Formats: sequence, structure tokens, C-alpha cells
Amino acid sequence: MTIKKTGANDIETLMQIRLEMLRVVNNLKDGDSFSDQLLECSREYFLNGDQTTVFAMDGDQIAGCATLSYITVMPTFDHPTGKRAHLMNVYTREAFRRRGVGKLMVQFLIDEAKSRGVTEISLDATQMGRPLYKSLGFGDNVDGMNLSIKK
Repeated sequence: MTIKKTGANDIETLMQIRLEMLRVVNNLKDGDSFSDQLLECSREYFLNGDQTTVFAMDGDQIAGCATLSYITVMPTFDHPTGKRAHLMNVYTREAFRRRGVGKLMVQFLIDEAKSRGVTEISLDATQMGRPLYKSLGFGDNVDGMNLSIKK
């Protein structure tokens, strides 16, 4: 298994696997469609967003993907660079699960974050993903709060 950073040449494959992941995570059927806004904004983000996205490759087959989105906020004592990241869309295709693919991708992205001066990585975890993240040192965040703003 190898890890490959994606680029603009991978956009169609990125879009395909992201939609596959969204279908699985949200229990959608193959025929369910996505809004034009979601598709357009996802494509734009992969092309121009401040992120690192990787594929886990088993030969020429994609076993999984994961994205680290970079965020810069005002520096603090705990985070003097102000550089933070949010781990997203860690997805392993069913045929490759329980073989360390997710761990390999996430560790690669952690190392990438460190090389960029990131001082904190956040994530939203499913129940299935929690053991993986805990094994890599992530802990539950009880300090923060969220406000979801919807139209």
C-alpha cells in the first residue's frame, strides 16, 4: 500500500470517490443525487482549497482517501503559529477495510501537518472511526462548542 498526494489531474477521481464516501456515510442509494452547489463547491475546493488530499493505492486501485484542510487563526499561547487543520473524509473502500489503510493515510497527513507548522488537528469522527483516531493520539474535545448555521 502506498500513499499518493492528489493534484489537479486527479479531480474527476477525487469527485467520484468523495461522492462514493458521502453515499456510504449518509446511507444514500446509488441513484440519490447531490446538489449542484455541493458538487461545484467540492470541485472548487479540491482545485483551489488549502488542503492535502491523499489516495491509498494498492497497485493501481484506490483503497481509500483522506483530506486535511488547513486553517489559519489568530495565534495563541497554545498555538503560536495560528496554523491548525481539520481532518476530513477519511474513507476506506469496503474491500480494503481492517487492513490499516485508514491509519496509513491519517499518519501521512499528520506528518504533512507537522511539516507545515500545524499545532492542532481537529476532526469529526463517526463511531466506526473513533478507535483509529484514538490509536493515533486524538482525544475527545470537551473544551469547544459549535454553532451550526443553516439557511
